[in-house]
Amino acid sequence: MQQRCVIQRLSPDVRAALASYGAKASWPAGFGIYQRGAPADGVFVVLSGRIVLRSRVKAGRGFVPAIATDGETFGAEGLEIAGRYATDARAEEPSETLHLSGARFRAFLREQPLYAQSLIGQIMAERTQLLDKLHELATLSVEERLIASMLRLADQSRLADGRPLRLGSTDYRLLCELVGATRESVSLVFNRLVGAGLVEREGTTYTIPDLHALGSRLGATWSDSESIVPLVDESRPADRVARI
Repeated sequence: MQQRCVIQRLSPDVRAALASYGAKASWPAGFGIYQRGAPADGVFVVLSGRIVLRSRVKAGRGFVPAIATDGETFGAEGLEIAGRYATDARAEEPSETLHLSGARFRAFLREQPLYAQSLIGQIMAERTQLLDKLHELATLSVEERLIASMLRLADQSRLADGRPLRLGSTDYRLLCELVGATRESVSLVFNRLVGAGLVEREGTTYTIPDLHALGSRLGATWSDSESIVPLVDESRPADRVARI
């Protein structure tokens, strides 16, 4: 299975160049940054933490098209003319962001064209991820979408090669919203994966000890060019366990 980099991030140099153009803000866990339908302006860059973009489907349920972590962007609807936000944005954990208003974004384009090209490339890479997710919703089963979502979460956590992914009880609802399925459907899939030895369960905590073995479960549904495997980040401690 061919390895593919799923998550692209802004480099430290680009983030440093952006710092003098944007407004930095800190958000406590659970804080709503904006709501769907509100007037949008500019674009946000995540400096640390995790921002969940959520669309409300009905009372008590939602769909999460994307999660933005450090080096990723969100809220780029603000670059449109008279744009409005397409989702809610919420800090899932204590987070820091940098907000470039439309005017400051245009100044960045004029004054830092090379770094601006990287920022635009990042926004387009995230658009590609959304298109990939639409493809998954149309072609993959709940089990396959669940596996793809878990592998992306491991990738966003920059999990060291060979380290397990651990999912706590508070992550279950978020994972259901990422997959776009009911909790009951996701529970059935987890039971199958536990039975297959790919997932370990202890109380309300699930652990995936071998992400490559889990990825192979996708089988022939995806072509080699569409496969997902977690990235290895050598800068992180080798004994890190990702908690999402």
